[in-house]
Amino acid sequence: MRKSILVTVEPDETRVAVLEDDRLVEIYHERPSNQRVAGNVYKGKVENVLPGMQAAFVNIGLERNAFLYVADAVPRGEDAEDDDLPDDLRHAAITDLLHPGQEIIVQIVKEPTGNKGARVTRHLTLPGRLLVLMPGVDYVGVSRRIHDEKERQRLKQLAQSLQPPGAGLIVRTAAEGRSEAELRGDVEYLTRLWADIQRRARRERAPVLLYRDLGLVFRVVRDMLTPEVDEVWIDDPTEYRRMLDLMAAFASPLRDRVHLYQNREAGLFEQYGINEEIERALKRRVWLKSGGYLVIDQTEALTAIDVNTGKFVGSKNLADTVFRTNMEAAAEIARQLRLRDIGGIIVIDFIDMEEPSHRQRVVQELERHLARDHTKATVLGITSLGLVEMTRKKGRRSLLEQLTRECPYCDGRGRVLSEESAARRVRREIKRILRHSASEAILVEVHPSVASLLIGAGGANLRELERETGRSVFIRGRDDVHLEAMNLVALGSREEVERQALPVHAGQRLELEVEERHATNEADGIARLEGYVIDIQGAGDRVGQRVVVEITRAYRTYARARVVS
Repeated sequence: MRKSILVTVEPDETRVAVLEDDRLVEIYHERPSNQRVAGNVYKGKVENVLPGMQAAFVNIGLERNAFLYVADAVPRGEDAEDDDLPDDLRHAAITDLLHPGQEIIVQIVKEPTGNKGARVTRHLTLPGRLLVLMPGVDYVGVSRRIHDEKERQRLKQLAQSLQPPGAGLIVRTAAEGRSEAELRGDVEYLTRLWADIQRRARRERAPVLLYRDLGLVFRVVRDMLTPEVDEVWIDDPTEYRRMLDLMAAFASPLRDRVHLYQNREAGLFEQYGINEEIERALKRRVWLKSGGYLVIDQTEALTAIDVNTGKFVGSKNLADTVFRTNMEAAAEIARQLRLRDIGGIIVIDFIDMEEPSHRQRVVQELERHLARDHTKATVLGITSLGLVEMTRKKGRRSLLEQLTRECPYCDGRGRVLSEESAARRVRREIKRILRHSASEAILVEVHPSVASLLIGAGGANLRELERETGRSVFIRGRDDVHLEAMNLVALGSREEVERQALPVHAGQRLELEVEERHATNEADGIARLEGYVIDIQGAGDRVGQRVVVEITRAYRTYARARVVS
């Protein structure tokens, strides 16, 4: 499998794309206005201790207080095999560990999302290029991604010999094949960093930031650049030189895999089609190569993924078609989870399979592709309803949360009223208003598509509404009115309201663009003014041109005009 990393730098944003076999699998954004906070270390002040929730809220200086669960509140660096924690604290209540006003050092493990604050822990981890330092733990571990048993033993022995007092170490995947001197350099850097954090914590009052995890380009070098990566392309000369400098210290054997992208005719992401992939990753429906598709619905509590055969009809039998679609869907689901960075509870509704062996192979296929994911994912199996349940660790906001916001019109429902429903609602509102008013006429503004339904063919619906109310009703369509909205413009006498309702009057001269031919009289052209139709006599062959016209007659729903020049 070929793996590539693309880095594009713009004044207001840095983006990193990870590709496997030229397919986008991960995307990262960093903006000055929205800096990443996961990994940052703070000295915070405990604001509230909630025994009923076995949790506490900690003021770390962000907009919302951080959430600290009891399991993360025990003053340790990380769960370890050699656990020296006193028995009376292993299962302690939150009130035994914390009290309001207490100052503690915490690290953000989950970014703030929506109206929730960040989740923090007292189990600190400080990542380097080759090792992770865990203050307060007497433990040495080796990454599971290093499979060679001899190499695992070598690295573990090296890490044990380099382990600093009062801290544990985890050997990262990037350490495979590296020398003792290189590991020692990482240990020295991390122990100095931890000493600096402790020094600042003693000096500063809470809430205060003690350590900020480094920028996106640095994290690319530190966390992503492994021997598995075949190439790195970066389109900014300054960041390119900075990356090479970082690699001189952290990953010099891979230095020749980093290249400066200099094509001025096409941007880096444009060249690889990344922008289009990101756009597709924000949509509910994902098409499979076979013609099947996925529907992905993200909610606050969980994510539901539905698999459909779509246009794929297969060539053998139904069972084979379903199995092949599900196998392709399993691989694509694993990719979409990484790409969209979906975390939490995930429920997948594969197409029903009669063969138990088919169900087992689909789950295995899903697990095989999830194994490439650096974020921990666990497949729990198939339920009695035939649904696959799984979880994926949630450390930051999903791609959808990063790039979009809740719709201010539909309140996050993702749907709006149909034109028919909106028109009925406006009719009811007009009737309600007129029941409580002695006015002869009413003028309202609505979206043009709603206005056309309220008026009806030849004004039939409008005449019926006037018959029901016994009043004159004027409807004006406007493009800038929301589909579900209605603006009450005027109530009063018919003369007053009609004067406001009609945007033009007889004898008025206007410069308008002829938009289209008249639907039933092709010799005439149609122009519009704030959604109001103007029928221009003899302008059918001047579509796309701007003409000066004189209004000859103005009606409630349209006007007639003639070309002046």
